[in-house]
Amino acid sequence: MSRVSPRSWLILAVLAVGLLVLTYAATTTGPRASGERRAPAEPLPDRPLPTGGTAQLSKCGVDAWPRPVPRGEGEQSKDPSLVFTSWGFYDPGPKTPGEPRFTVHAVIRTGDRALWLDAPLAKGRVTLDLYGPHGEGVRASARGLTATVVESGYRGKPVEAPASGRFRVDPGEELLLEVELPAGAVCPGHSLLDINQCSPERTNDAADCPVLTLTLADPAVRAYRAGTTTGDGAAGSFSDRLVAVSMEVEASQV
Repeated sequence: MSRVSPRSWLILAVLAVGLLVLTYAATTTGPRASGERRAPAEPLPDRPLPTGGTAQLSKCGVDAWPRPVPRGEGEQSKDPSLVFTSWGFYDPGPKTPGEPRFTVHAVIRTGDRALWLDAPLAKGRVTLDLYGPHGEGVRASARGLTATVVESGYRGKPVEAPASGRFRVDPGEELLLEVELPAGAVCPGHSLLDINQCSPERTNDAADCPVLTLTLADPAVRAYRAGTTTGDGAAGSFSDRLVAVSMEVEASQV
C-alpha cells in the first residue's frame, strides 16, 4: 500500500480550499456599485414634519416614473404651467444668520386669461420629490407643503398677500415661488448637501443626475382649465394640479 507524500497532501488541501471559495462566491451576490443604494427591506414609516406636511419616507429607494399619473384632463397642457427656474443647497456659513436650506424656485405662467390663486399659495397642497439617477429611486419626498411667493431674483424676499387674498397671474407675466425641502424629508444615507449630487459626480450627461418633481394643487387651476365648460360634471373632469419635472428622458411618456 503506497503512502501519500506530504507534498501531495498540501496540493489536495489547496484544491479543497479553492473549491470552497468558488462555491461561496457562486452562492453570494457581488459587491454593489459605488454609491448604489437599495430600497430598505421594509418601507420606512411616513412622519410629520415640524414645519408642516409629511415626510414620505415610505417612498425612499422606490424607483418610480418621476411624472405622477395625471388625475384629470389638462394636467400636461401648457396653460397654465409650472416651470422650474433653479434649485439647490445653500449654506449661509457661520458668519451669516440662517440655517442650511435646499430650496426650489419655479414660476407659474398662464395663457390668454388671468389666473387667480388663493393666498397662501397652495397651502398644504404642494409635493416635492427628488429621484436619484440610474434607478436609485427616491432620495427625498415631502407632501403637504406650502409655496411662498417671492420677488424676482434668486432667494427673493417673500411677497405679502394682496388685500384681495389672491395672487393674480396675468398673460405674459410670471408668478415666482419658492418651496423649501425640509431636512426631515431626506432619506437615510443622504443629506440636504448631497441629495442633488450626480453619479458620477463629474458628468456632462443629464441622465447621471437626479430628477426633481414639483406638484401643487389649487381649485382655481381646475376652473381655469375648464374655461367655458358648462356643467359641474364636465368641469370636475379637469385636473386641479400643476406639475413640473426637471428632466423627462423619454418624451413619448410625457
